[in-house]
Amino acid sequence: MRLDCGKNLDCDVLVKRAWSEIPIKECGEELVDLKEAFLCMEPHPYLSIGAPYGQFADPWRLRSGVFSRLVLAQKYLQLDNPELYFGIFDAWRPIPVQAFMVEHSITENCIRRGIDQNDPIQQKAVAIVAGEVARFWAVPSHEPSTPPPHSTGAAIDLTLANSDGVSLDMGGKIDQLGSISSPNYFCHEAKNDKASRLFHQRRVSLATAMIKAGFVQHPNEWWHFSYGDQLWAWKCNKVAAHYGACNPSASNNLTFSSPRHST
Repeated sequence: MRLDCGKNLDCDVLVKRAWSEIPIKECGEELVDLKEAFLCMEPHPYLSIGAPYGQFADPWRLRSGVFSRLVLAQKYLQLDNPELYFGIFDAWRPIPVQAFMVEHSITENCIRRGIDQNDPIQQKAVAIVAGEVARFWAVPSHEPSTPPPHSTGAAIDLTLANSDGVSLDMGGKIDQLGSISSPNYFCHEAKNDKASRLFHQRRVSLATAMIKAGFVQHPNEWWHFSYGDQLWAWKCNKVAAHYGACNPSASNNLTFSSPRHST
């Protein structure tokens, strides 16, 4: 599968996920605002670096059914941890933003490693970076049957925060490449190391609350959860996903992409 990810980069490494074959039966739910009910971590991380959201694209939104489950998840969190809240990092994401962030992540990680993307001799190294990015960033596909999870309004990136609105250290940053972002990265060291035990407990607290409310967790990312998208359907053995890609318009109506294999 080839994609145009900018800078003429060969993106064969950005392949379909195991759950990409799950059909989508779009339910047509609207996107609703998160700000009145949740702590949204501002400034928004992608808006602040110039991601092209567009005039009518507010990132702090989720499908209404997903929003309801997120409210429930925060209640579950506070039953066990009354002092904790969700800190929302990112929610709905239009496909142009997905493409921008894939390219940005590849570029930033190449710079960090001293790799020149324009040097023909270093293209193998660039491809390695792109492959690592592909484990965390979904293909910015415009195909109705393979929408990026965040573009459906069904996926959310979040962390834990205290009552002052300060996000907690989870042992690794959101969007950080590498095995440290795995949900269970600190599991084994937690037995003997105090810091690892704290990070593991916090990741478990986050995941436990979200899973109780019906969400599923991305296998590579401690911060990413979804309900009703293809990953959710795949992990829960559902026949179809509920949500495909959606986009707002000037009239505040949504435009949905209808996969060819929906029923």
